[in-house]
Amino acid sequence: MNISIRKASPTDTKDILRLINELAIFENEPDAVEITEKDLLENGFGEQPLFSCLVAEIDTHICGLALYYHRFSTWKGKSIHLEDLIVEEAYRGNGIGKKLYTEVMKDAYHQNVKRVEWAVLDWNKNAKDFYKNTGATIFDDWQIVQFNKENLKLFVEKQ
Repeated sequence: MNISIRKASPTDTKDILRLINELAIFENEPDAVEITEKDLLENGFGEQPLFSCLVAEIDTHICGLALYYHRFSTWKGKSIHLEDLIVEEAYRGNGIGKKLYTEVMKDAYHQNVKRVEWAVLDWNKNAKDFYKNTGATIFDDWQIVQFNKENLKLFVEKQ
């Protein structure tokens, strides 16, 4: 199996969205994806892209992606957040995820970032084992906090 990893292009947005939707189904959130191809195009491939994306291809079929972006840590400095690492279900177990993961880490290393950070669901044992085997630390004492759009609106309107 000849797997190639490359930087995503604007013409890949349909496949990127397809894989994001597949991940939502895997994570038991099939109706959670709100973004569109237009959102991906405008926010990832415009003059000031908000994210970087790598895609994995077998022949011309995009079967995986890694989407990440820059952050800043008040303790460490320049860092990267790996938002999603996705491999199409039919292609899992072939090393595609590791290749994508490795390329993100290489990019982070070459950019001299101080930390790469991401989230993993507590029930995703395969992913957790993979990350631990690469030397990553999974914290038990930190929890993700978010505002969804509706709660953000309610909060701001009360202020």
